[in-house]
Amino acid sequence: MAPESTAPPPPAKLPRIVAASLIGTTIEWYDFFLYGSAAALVFNKLFFPDSDPLVGTLLAFVTYAAGFAARPLGALVFGHFGDRLGRKKLLVLSLLLMGSATFAIGLLPTHATIGTAAPVLLTVLRLVQGFALGGEWGGAVLLVSEHGDARRRGFWASWPQTGAPAGQLLATGVLSLLTATLSDDAFVAWGWRIPFLLSGVLVVIGLWIRLSVDESPVFQQALARAEARQGDAAEKLPLVSVLRHHWREVLIAMGARMAENISYYVITAFILVYATTAADVSKQTALNAVLIGSAVHFAVIPAWGALSDRVGRRPVYLFGAAGMGLWIFPFFALVDSGSFGGLVLAVSVGLILNGAMYAPQAAFFAEMFATRVRYSGASIGAQFSSVAAGAPAPLIATALLAKYDSATPIALYVIAAVLLTLVAVGAARETRNRDLADVTADGAPSGRVDTATKTPTA
Repeated sequence: MAPESTAPPPPAKLPRIVAASLIGTTIEWYDFFLYGSAAALVFNKLFFPDSDPLVGTLLAFVTYAAGFAARPLGALVFGHFGDRLGRKKLLVLSLLLMGSATFAIGLLPTHATIGTAAPVLLTVLRLVQGFALGGEWGGAVLLVSEHGDARRRGFWASWPQTGAPAGQLLATGVLSLLTATLSDDAFVAWGWRIPFLLSGVLVVIGLWIRLSVDESPVFQQALARAEARQGDAAEKLPLVSVLRHHWREVLIAMGARMAENISYYVITAFILVYATTAADVSKQTALNAVLIGSAVHFAVIPAWGALSDRVGRRPVYLFGAAGMGLWIFPFFALVDSGSFGGLVLAVSVGLILNGAMYAPQAAFFAEMFATRVRYSGASIGAQFSSVAAGAPAPLIATALLAKYDSATPIALYVIAAVLLTLVAVGAARETRNRDLADVTADGAPSGRVDTATKTPTA
């Protein structure tokens, strides 16, 4: 293993870089999860009022899934330009797109006002959200990964990952506060708009912090080397290089995300449907359980990231996946109990196990790819899997509940995803302690990556 060739940033600088990535991912996930919660709670009434309640929820989740469909396109576009122009510029753009779309949803007329145009406009704005999020994740985790040193990369890179539970916590917290203080009629009439409009304020704060950080030094070095070799077609098309030299890593990343992604949306989005219908739990109780679970999730992610620095990315990831497969049946049994304590325990343990997969994911994926294709490779691997995993998860779970009136098929669905993840991560090489500057396809003769440019085992 070659020694780390890039010096870590000064101690005062890295926390600022982490904060810039974290504030952006928190805002983007707040916007994205806010839609999912609203789809489960009110969008069926506001945008699909002619359907029965469960069918209306299914239709609302279809628009929810549309955001995932746009994420691969965002990964391709942002990955391409992020690998050519830099991480920082694209992260600013993704934040602006996401914030604008979310703010616009808060102003959107409902079906009662403009008829079928309302769900159409809602879907368009959801597509913009998905496109922006498809480009956000890769850039945010790479900005941190490429600034830090290998010894603590898992810990520092896990902090942008906490943006997901932080965004969920913020979105669920705002909704929980509104449902607790407003009547159901007031919440449906106008209260649901407040969280979406708040996104405008959050985006201004996020942009102020994100514009203050420097570009990744690893990327700047790779860009300088690339500019010395003008005319290299592979440099102009990072996607081609990814598919030519890193197709195995892309498939591993996609498989690794299946259990993490599906379990997360079953635990945090579908649970709002299942708990309030099958388990006869109040909307407020379900929201509060997700709120507590999200706080636990936020707290454990850095701990799992730090552990991956000590024992490796694969052992932590495999533990989380196997644990999720074992927990999913007790999860639904606890929800079925109808008690608040049981619901909190179910969600919290589920998210602790999910965190064991999600925390090392940032460093794990970053360490798989060459610098000049890392944004594209990590984003494609992460976001293309979301179409098959997170996108249909609440939809499939709701459809299974409607057909079988039982949680058993849903649990088996999660277990199938766990098996795919175990195979994918089991086939991966350990990446802990890799030098990101050495994981490079630069200078490969005849379009072939030599042994020094492939990601070596630790």
